[in-house]
Amino acid sequence: MEEMDFTRKFSLGDQRDREIKAILTTVYQALQEKGYNPINQIVGYILSEDPTYITNHNNARALIRKADRDELLQTLVRYYLTH
Repeated sequence: MEEMDFTRKFSLGDQRDREIKAILTTVYQALQEKGYNPINQIVGYILSEDPTYITNHNNARALIRKADRDELLQTLVRYYLTH
């Protein structure tokens, strides 16, 4: 088989998943430090995309806005289904 007879796959998915996990971890910790229920606040943000659900503490609000809501959901579902 010649080298040109197959299709190579290229994916940045794993790297982006790691980035989103780091974002969610930082946001979770910031919310926890400020006394909020991190799960409730992150779910509120994902459902509404209203950034006021996320604290500004440790730049968490700006950080979570670096990830699209669809990316957050895809990463969470992928993690849940593979662990």
